[in-house]
Amino acid sequence: MELTEVSDIKMMSDIMQCRTKIQGVFSVIFLGFLLNAWSQDKHGSVVFFKENFEGFPRKEVNLRKWDAPIVADLDNDGYPDLVLNDHGLGISVCWNNQGSFSKPYDVIMGDLHGVAVGDFDFDGINEMVLSRGGGSGSNARNSKMYKVTAQREFLPLPDFKVPFEMMRGRTLKFYDGDQDGDLDLINFAFPSKEKKGQTENYIYENDAKGQLHLKATLPMIKADGQKTTLTDVNTDGIMDILLFGNDKVRLYLGNGDLTYEEKSALLPYEINDVTAISEIDFDNDGDFDLIMTRGKEFEIGETFFNEETLTWGFFTKRGDFQFNDLVVGDVLHMNNFQSQWPFNDAYYIGESAYQYQFIGETHSGKDIRLVNSDALGFPDVLNEEGGIHVGYVGNDSWRIAGSTWSPTTGTVIGVKEYPAYEHSKGLPDVLLENIKGKYVDVTEKANLLLIDHTVGVSVADFDNNGFQDVLMVRRGELVYENKSIMYLNQGDATFKQVHHHGIATSDIGAIGMAVEVLDYDLDGDVDVVIGNERGKWHLFENEILSNSYNKHIIVKVGNSPSGKATALGALVKVTGCKNDQLQRVGATGSVYSSSFNANMHFGLGLCKAPVKVNVTWSNGESINRTIKKGGKVFIGKK
Repeated sequence: MELTEVSDIKMMSDIMQCRTKIQGVFSVIFLGFLLNAWSQDKHGSVVFFKENFEGFPRKEVNLRKWDAPIVADLDNDGYPDLVLNDHGLGISVCWNNQGSFSKPYDVIMGDLHGVAVGDFDFDGINEMVLSRGGGSGSNARNSKMYKVTAQREFLPLPDFKVPFEMMRGRTLKFYDGDQDGDLDLINFAFPSKEKKGQTENYIYENDAKGQLHLKATLPMIKADGQKTTLTDVNTDGIMDILLFGNDKVRLYLGNGDLTYEEKSALLPYEINDVTAISEIDFDNDGDFDLIMTRGKEFEIGETFFNEETLTWGFFTKRGDFQFNDLVVGDVLHMNNFQSQWPFNDAYYIGESAYQYQFIGETHSGKDIRLVNSDALGFPDVLNEEGGIHVGYVGNDSWRIAGSTWSPTTGTVIGVKEYPAYEHSKGLPDVLLENIKGKYVDVTEKANLLLIDHTVGVSVADFDNNGFQDVLMVRRGELVYENKSIMYLNQGDATFKQVHHHGIATSDIGAIGMAVEVLDYDLDGDVDVVIGNERGKWHLFENEILSNSYNKHIIVKVGNSPSGKATALGALVKVTGCKNDQLQRVGATGSVYSSSFNANMHFGLGLCKAPVKVNVTWSNGESINRTIKKGGKVFIGKK
């Protein structure tokens, strides 16, 4: 059953609506047959996502982003909330009102990066730590802290007796690095010239008295190399650190006292251009493997042209630029033009180079309509302070040139033609299997063979068959719809790429960046949130059709029985029908931040027998339970 890309999603949506009109087992069998060409696993479950606009009000402007959304039940009402970072604008929270999100509430404005959520003082109230940028080195600051009450108040906390280090903040991750049950903190910075090579990769120890003290450091890494993933390589219960970004992936094994030794030799080879890493037990053998996305940034001066929509786009940075003249006509429609301060409103028009006057804010993407009579000619000499020049140069043609420092992008609609640009084809992603604490590349063996530029990854059991699947976000090409990549786990240590899953965004002029998964309405299937750099946030709701009747279990993890260990970092193992599943509370594909979603979702597939659940907290405490049927269960101390 072959369908065109244009008709796929509409037809799928129509069929999904028919599901509500057909009842019983017959509907599952009939629709499973009808949808065989879609995203179906070998057990007959059909996975399709539909974007939710009503339950996810958002800022309807195109904004820069920083990392994946943070998932955490901030107000402890049982439903996971979302913390969103619109880079350079501020941090906002979307409160979850029992399965429907409120509009974003601004927590703090300014240049923010990593975010960490957890209860580090065991008072039953979540704390949120935010890493502040340092103005490219001119304004080093330390991290900001809040308590988040059940009344949804953000109460600023004072600095510790010895404050956090001043820095150009980047990465914040709560974790228990010394197995004592409380939350320690990773706090990494973009290296500052003033430090003259001294490391700014700080690790803070929790003294169990409400204070975090600087305990250790990791070696300095070049430039923007503070992307971090936490995992346990050798299953000794001690969290290990993967550090990557600007350089090859480096692996540091924990000693159990918040100090680390580099053991990158445990990786199969030197791995570069990694954009995100998630831990995943893809073969359900009781240890955590790694899935890595890889890709390169756009090249300076790279252009894109969609011949079907006649839309042209560009990317540039770090100096002067001038593109080929655009044949458009009398009117120029510029969409989602973005450049950072101080060039965010420095647009100069025509030969006289008068400055275009924007109405309202200029942080988000700018749409501009210019008539040729208001933009005649082009200056011989451009503004020496930089900016973007636009002018009508005759014969239906317009010229765009200028000089900026930070990444600058934009699109123009109605371009008649444009020379082709030879784009990089991309890089292969990597799946590493953990074999007794050493990694082996099994990418080809597992059927992950796609070549692309991918920038974000999350794992979840989207089809509830009892095995974790993989969702990747493409970098995209500005003037095209950006369709995510989904691999369904077949339960035999291989994956099947599915194409008609419905997770695609159409923010023209945006760049794919980040993805996170959560069951936001606690209905037993896992949903998806995507944030596009220079675009919008998107919530995709899982509309799974399953021959296994959507069987699942949601294990909500509390503190350990003694109350001495937080739920964050606890291991949850579900065993049933000869299948063992393993997940960690707080595991995330976020590269700069750490989530705290204590609602752990497990698909059960066709398993009808009772399942056993084991929760082991970071300090070694453990509880075993037998669950006779699916649904929701709480394990731990409230």
